[in-house]
This record gives sequence, C-alpha cells and structure tokens, in this order.
Amino acid sequence: MDFRYDARTQELREKLSAFLDECVYPAEPVHAEQVAAAGDPWARPPVLAELKAEARRRGLWNLFLPDPRYGAGLTNLQYAPLAELTGRSPHLAPEAINCAAPDTGNMELLAEFGSEAQRERWLKPLLDGEIRSAFCMTEPEVASSDATNIATRIVRDGDSYVINGRKWWSSGAMDPRCEVFIVMGKTDPGADRHRHRHRHRHRQQSMILVPRDTPGVTVRRGMTVYGYTDAPYGGHAEIDFTDVRVPAENLVGAEGAGFAIAQARLGPGASTTACGWSAWPSGPWSCCAGGRWTGWRSAGRSPSRAWSGSGSPSPGSASSRPG
Repeated sequence: MDFRYDARTQELREKLSAFLDECVYPAEPVHAEQVAAAGDPWARPPVLAELKAEARRRGLWNLFLPDPRYGAGLTNLQYAPLAELTGRSPHLAPEAINCAAPDTGNMELLAEFGSEAQRERWLKPLLDGEIRSAFCMTEPEVASSDATNIATRIVRDGDSYVINGRKWWSSGAMDPRCEVFIVMGKTDPGADRHRHRHRHRHRQQSMILVPRDTPGVTVRRGMTVYGYTDAPYGGHAEIDFTDVRVPAENLVGAEGAGFAIAQARLGPGASTTACGWSAWPSGPWSCCAGGRWTGWRSAGRSPSRAWSGSGSPSPGSASSRPG
C-alpha cells in the first residue's frame, strides 16, 4: 500500500503545522495558567475558545469526519498524519480543531446511524463545538470490554424506553458542557436462548440517547487514572441511571443493533487515537530527553508574552517544537 501523502493531505499538514506553531504551542503555558487560576477544576480555559475560533477561520475543523456532509471527507489514510500532529499537544490541539474524543466517535455514530431528528438535535451542536457528549458502555460489575456482558436494561414502555443501570469510566461526562450521553444497554437479554447462540447473543444490545438533565440520571463522581482526574478535559464519570425515561425516538438505529454500532464506532476511533499517542516521543517528552524544546521556557518568556490572549500570536512568539 502506498502511504505517501497526497496533495490534499500535504496541504492540510502544512496548514495544521502552522496553526500548531503559531497558536497552539504558545498557548500551552497560558492554558496551564488559566487552569491553575480557576476555582472550578472543570472550568473551560478562555484560551481554548480563542484557539477554536482561529482553527475555524483557517479551515481546520472537524477534520476527522469522513462524511463530507459533516466534515472534511478525509479517508483514514489522509487523516492519520493529521491526528499524529495534534498528538504533540494532546490537551489543546484535538479540541481546538473539534477532533477530541469521545465526541469524535459520538459524532461519527450519529452521522452514520442517527435519525434526521437526532442529527439536528445533537450532531449539529457537536459539529459546531457548542456542546460535548459522553459514551456510556463500561460497567463496574462485569468485564465490559466484551459488550455482551453489560447488564444495564433498556425496556420499552409505550412510547418511551426506561433505563436502569450503573456505568463508569464514561469519558467526557464530567465536562459541564456535556449535554448528552450515548448509553449502551440490553433491550433483549434473552436473545442468547435462540438456536444459534453464537450469533444472537450479539443482538441483545441497543444504544439510546439520554439528555444529561433527564430525571433519574445521577453523575456520582469523577474517577482517576493513575491518580489523575483528567480535569478539565472531560474526565471519566460513574453514573447511575434509575428509572430514566426517554422518548422511543431516542433509540439509535434499531433494537438489537447496539453491538454492531459499537464495533463501527470503535474501529476508526481506536486507529486515530493511536496516531495521536504515537506523537508523544516527538512531542512533549522530547523536551525532557534531548533538550530540544526551545520555546517560552528556555527563552525565558512569560506566558503573557508568548500568547497575547486574543487572536493569533505573532509568528515570532511561537515555540519551536521538535519536528
């Protein structure tokens, strides 16, 4: 297979590299300063909104979506080297261009499997970066990497579905802008009693959209990974769903399609996330190993001089990051 960059990929790489050099890297110390000064650990640093506005102005927005109706229409081969670049500033760059998980996978899910009403209500504000979302699959009592183990129930009751269960490690749910949960549960737990069990046990699950403010939804706590809360980047929450009632039209796709939808969501997301993490040896960690990071720290610049706080910093204020 030919992995050379085509003309469009090369053009986007150049534009994205310039955005990182001129705007994102100089904003990192300001972002850290604003996070430290905020009273609320989940408050959104103002510099992030400025970066988003500049990214949209430069045409660097929703690059991850392969459907040209909603995003850049890039293939995985075209998007992978762009994801690698954003991985050099993992706390700023992906969200600055609206390509941050878990919203990326959730937007792809809604674009491919959502109804017109669901796309209008939830996909549109996600594409515009106005809200965020969470994906709720993992549960505390079972090995949820195999989704056939999950126990959360989604039961049809007239024109509604009623949801009961507990989820945890629901990424993005601690963000105050997270307005919708995509919840995976079982609508037909008895499907494995059919004759061909190895086929039908994967038809037990369904996915449903649950607005955060629905009665019965309780975000119990934020969780830590190696002692870190991942604030203010969305975090990972434990959530109770107790007699949560939502309209039947909130079901994503058909009953029993949840496992297949989860697999479709996982594939592209895992690949592009891996591309982002592959950048770490040439990004943040290299400043410790080789002393090659000659940005505002080594130059003795203050954060306020590295980033003016509005608009784009001048090219002279950009950090020099390893290639």
